[in-house]
Amino acid sequence: MKAVGVNNFGGPEALEVVELPTPTPGPGELLMRVHAAAVNPADTHLRSGSNTRRRTQDSSPPYVPGMDAAGVVNQIGENTQTDLQVGDQVMAIVVPLNQHGAYSEYLALPAESVTKIPQGVSFAEASTLPMNGLTARLSLDQLALEPGQTLAVTGAAGCYGGYVVELAKAEGLQVIADASEADEGLVASFGADVIVRRGPDVAERIRQHAPDGVDGLADGSVQMEPLVAAVRDGGGFASVRGWKGNAERNIVFHETWVAQYQKEQAKLDRLRQQAEDGQITLRVAGIVPKENAAEAHARLEAGGTRGRWIIQL
Repeated sequence: MKAVGVNNFGGPEALEVVELPTPTPGPGELLMRVHAAAVNPADTHLRSGSNTRRRTQDSSPPYVPGMDAAGVVNQIGENTQTDLQVGDQVMAIVVPLNQHGAYSEYLALPAESVTKIPQGVSFAEASTLPMNGLTARLSLDQLALEPGQTLAVTGAAGCYGGYVVELAKAEGLQVIADASEADEGLVASFGADVIVRRGPDVAERIRQHAPDGVDGLADGSVQMEPLVAAVRDGGGFASVRGWKGNAERNIVFHETWVAQYQKEQAKLDRLRQQAEDGQITLRVAGIVPKENAAEAHARLEAGGTRGRWIIQL
């Protein structure tokens, strides 16, 4: 099979189409023919070699990125408990630490990592949901806010931030989100109750609308320390980059590692249902063939991407 990966870590140009053996699904696994894989910041870290967990694991090149895939069930392994059938259109979360990532024509995945795509959406659209949606879900589960409490979301125009806003509103939370002037309309469309201008003083601007501090904060902009001032005493702070924060004011710091939800099939299927119900917006920035994967990485790293670039396999 063909895949997109790197033999030598580097810039976008390091990506190349490589030939790999087609995997065979084992017990509890499905073989998926991938048609679309979303490009995420984690993929660029793996490609460049800055993902130290990938660099130090016992494996050899080529390294294949990708954490989001959509395609068709091709085969079901023996003794696999699943309601899915061969031929079903599905999406999956992929954790490319002990296997090749989603930029592969075929993937053997745990059945618990796979669910049907939302009705009426393309493979490209569906591939934007699993990893970012489950990351947003995990952050909200960690913060465990009650309806009526206030959540601040930074990086709200991004994929993770946008999903956090929409999922939080579906659960009755009050949401204060940041946005640039150009993105205010987009973030408002996600349902944010208050929009503040993004930037280095965003914590102060959040406090103008929540004088005692917000109950929880999801840090999609990865600003970390400067945002802690926006959180009330005893509140929660969710970080997607493994930042633990400093013990202060009884704030609870949560590390949101989506690998924890790799096999939470019920949660993934709930995201599917919410997308079908219009509670979640699936956004595709652009689609490139696998031979042009470097373009998608370059566009993402240039900044300003809204939605996800998709590699067609």
